[in-house]
Amino acid sequence: MKLLLLVVVVAAGGTALYPVWSDAHQPPPELTVRYKAGAPATAAAARPWLEIVNTSDHRVSLGDVALRYYYTADGPSPYAFNCVQASTGCSDIVGKSVAMDTPSPTADHYLEITFTKAAGTLAPGAKSGAIGLQLYRPDGGKLNQSNDRSFSPAHDTFQASKLVTGYVDGRHVWGDEPDGGAADSSASPSSAASPSAAASASARGSAAPAVRPAPPSGIMFDDFHYSGPGDPALHAHGWLVRTSEGGPGIRNTWSAGGVSFPADKDALGGQVLQLRATTDGTRQGTTQAEVHTTGMKFVTGTYAARIHFNDRPTSGANGDHINESFYMISPHHRARYSELDNEYQPNGGWGAPGPRLDTTTWRSAVEGDRVTRATDSSLDGWHTMVTTAAHGVVTYSIDGKVLYRTSGGYYPTENMSVNFNTWFVDLPFTGKRTWDMQVAWFYHNAERAQSLPEVQKAVSGLAGSGTSYVNTLGTP
Repeated sequence: MKLLLLVVVVAAGGTALYPVWSDAHQPPPELTVRYKAGAPATAAAARPWLEIVNTSDHRVSLGDVALRYYYTADGPSPYAFNCVQASTGCSDIVGKSVAMDTPSPTADHYLEITFTKAAGTLAPGAKSGAIGLQLYRPDGGKLNQSNDRSFSPAHDTFQASKLVTGYVDGRHVWGDEPDGGAADSSASPSSAASPSAAASASARGSAAPAVRPAPPSGIMFDDFHYSGPGDPALHAHGWLVRTSEGGPGIRNTWSAGGVSFPADKDALGGQVLQLRATTDGTRQGTTQAEVHTTGMKFVTGTYAARIHFNDRPTSGANGDHINESFYMISPHHRARYSELDNEYQPNGGWGAPGPRLDTTTWRSAVEGDRVTRATDSSLDGWHTMVTTAAHGVVTYSIDGKVLYRTSGGYYPTENMSVNFNTWFVDLPFTGKRTWDMQVAWFYHNAERAQSLPEVQKAVSGLAGSGTSYVNTLGTP
């Protein structure tokens, strides 16, 4: 009898201890997601910083990885995303906001992050490095993150967080989903091929992300997903809001206040770059707006932009000699110089009537050596501008119609920046007025001249894959 009792006690103790033993002997998760809160609970933009750690015993391709950050939307405005920094490069990161089929009290949306194949692989034990992300409302409304499932103000340094979920090839391998779904750390990589595993993943909404090819080399594309002129992603992506002195136009009146990124449901990507110039007829009451690239990586190839020109002011009386511009320019005014201009003046300027578009190619700013062609017609509304420089010829076109081709030596020879601006040629009368120009997207192919259909196909392909920004130009 005593022997039987001892056996029962030992068996009972073993049963009680089994969960502890089992937990201690579970294989490590295939990857671990670490999180750091980059913004307070109330902020203009949420800034979840994430890091992936490969805690498996095999290499993991980032192209097979998806991360989900859960939040509760504030107000009716859609949310937008951008990438501030990543060791892989923001060009290899794609994000999208998804409304959940079954909301929870702390999550009705998630931001899903995926990677292109060019992001590479993580060896066992390797880390992705910090992935700096932003979520914001294009209408400018502030966010309340206190009811966001994945937000944690206590995470002021990188720490593992199971409130951010991770997937490899569609398998839920890290974190806790809002519906209570826990990661399966025992799943092997080959289990993704199992129909039952795939069905289970699909039921939880964690189907494998689409395989995204590496972006083409030698291009830049941006559809201007930014929260404002001070957005750190704007500078990280190679753009600068001008506040420096000088011309053109009314000198020393450049202001960041004229730069914004309003929502536009009809524009590609849902946002536009808006450049606003204002005046009351005095220099002191005038502001002009410009955004230009920080790098001088641009020489030949294709330059394209989708631009909304305006023939009338947004407010105030008409009649200003306003200049709405898209151009490329080298940094120094010297004998060896390059500039490719598209300047639209709805009311004319410099003694010439409007509306007109000046397309100008400079060879020497010092000597005033240039060739130009004026197109006398209204461009009020949306247009696609394409300027190409290839085989010694610069070609200017609008909506697929060739306006002008240079000849001789009028061809870029110096590295240039890309510039968008709105400015006043002069101030002919008093009274308050406001002028706006919008840009939906910019695209550059450094390797060849492309026609409008080729540009549209490239831009549609990038936007269709969820890409808002890419830059594979490399170092000049």
